[in-house]
Amino acid sequence: MPASNSHSLPRIRVLATGGTIAGAQTGGSRGYQAAAFSIDALIGAVPQLATLARLEVEQVAALGSQDMNESVWLKLAERTAAALAEPDLAAVVITHGTDTMEETGYFLNLVVRSRKPVVLVGAMRPATEISADGPMNLYNAVAVAAHPEASGRGVLVVANDEIHFAREVSKTNTTQVGTFKATDRGLAGLVHAGRLHLYASPVRRHTAESEFDVAAGSTLPRVEIVYAYAGMGRELIDAAVRAGAKGLVVAGVGDGNVNATALAACAAATRSGVAVVRSSRTGGGVVERNIEVNDDELGFIAADELNPQKSRVLLMLGLQRTSDPAALQEMFFRY
Repeated sequence: MPASNSHSLPRIRVLATGGTIAGAQTGGSRGYQAAAFSIDALIGAVPQLATLARLEVEQVAALGSQDMNESVWLKLAERTAAALAEPDLAAVVITHGTDTMEETGYFLNLVVRSRKPVVLVGAMRPATEISADGPMNLYNAVAVAAHPEASGRGVLVVANDEIHFAREVSKTNTTQVGTFKATDRGLAGLVHAGRLHLYASPVRRHTAESEFDVAAGSTLPRVEIVYAYAGMGRELIDAAVRAGAKGLVVAGVGDGNVNATALAACAAATRSGVAVVRSSRTGGGVVERNIEVNDDELGFIAADELNPQKSRVLLMLGLQRTSDPAALQEMFFRY
């Protein structure tokens, strides 16, 4: 993209959390350490960023995203909201590991109450590897964040020349740079060398229209995920309830199904006041209410389009407001 007068460029805050994009190889050709480089080092390696925006940086965390947790989510939400509240700040870009990027992105999509762009970006190859994908991903992420038409589209994820809605995207491959896919609703757009091609806007509520908030000092209720399989018992479900879970997401087979033994355990959990969401381990499609399981009778919540990990995010936030299964179900239809 052509160079611009620096004073006319948008002001963007980059919040860094670590991840492979900041990783360095530690020996041999495969091993690496996530979050080895600072955000200043990453930006310094892509001087072309100076043609897109006036960047400010803040290191919020330095970890591999397998270690991402609720306390970092809350801190990241607070720092994102504070940045976007500055009148002359145009957008926020967040560097993040790919493993849990979809969960962080969806969490922010529900709690950041702003129409300004928030863009998450990561990499599948560490910064020191041959053909590292981080530099171009970062360049494209800043280009998306700086674009006026990125406003009002919710939190976005940029990788591999693609723009994804945080709600829709999932990591689908362990190693390939094209790991991020949006199975049900498709891409938010494409970005090639900083040039955007934006598609339709999201249809579910998000960001500025969201009812959710995380005020200072907030805590999130405990919600566990249990994976269904042939011959599943009830032990893990019962253990989650005994451990104090306020909510339980079942990554069910097919349309969110479990066998009779596990179903009885889930029903017992709802009777004890635990919210139970039926999601699916399949990786795509809609979990419908009352198709093979009588959700109305058993007090279950159908995940609709959300995968288990995103169902957990929404359920945690929903449980801050209500424990009523019917009200929680409406949230899964709205968000």
